[in-house]
Amino acid sequence: MKAILIGATGATGSELLHLLLTDNAISEIVALVRRPLPMQHSKLRTEVINFDDPQTWKHLVAGDVAFSCLGTTLKAAGSKEAQYKVDYTYQYSFARAAKENGVPKFLLVSASSASPKSMIFYSRMKGELEVAIRSLGFETLTIFRPGLLSRPQTDRTGEKVSESILIFFNRLGLLRGLAPLPVNKLARLLLAYAKQNTTGEQTIGPARILAEVKGF
Repeated sequence: MKAILIGATGATGSELLHLLLTDNAISEIVALVRRPLPMQHSKLRTEVINFDDPQTWKHLVAGDVAFSCLGTTLKAAGSKEAQYKVDYTYQYSFARAAKENGVPKFLLVSASSASPKSMIFYSRMKGELEVAIRSLGFETLTIFRPGLLSRPQTDRTGEKVSESILIFFNRLGLLRGLAPLPVNKLARLLLAYAKQNTTGEQTIGPARILAEVKGF
């Protein structure tokens, strides 16, 4: 399979990229990035693009499967408008290009709280993106809604505190359905679904994700 990936420099995307490079089922990976990747590989084709100008890069979104792992935080983006551009506009432009170029399989990393009707900006944004991508009509669409992600060496204070609290409760046998999810396990699940010969649309929530990654 030829895979196309956005978000290759993020926590989940970087783990997924490593798996794609070492998996024999993947013959080529096209990574669309805003800055060069600090690595080279015979299967990897890195394309530095301007996400604000889809007309200059949409032809690159062609292959067998597309992974959308892009995302940022409000703090890193600097404003809600800037975060919306990364988390919604860029990802939707990528998905639309994939659909127009006949990519049959699309995998999206969303959020457990995603809802277009949410009063919370982040959750509403993620929900609106899901709705928009569903409307494109991919042959196979899998949306992953993980709970709290455990990112190695994260500098996000809120995530560190939340992870510590959940781990404490998990040890007491509580809130196991909300256990922190290591990003390497989410990446492995993404690849596993990409290799399945299934069609249709499905949304996989946090409890199911945690159940399915137990064997990893």
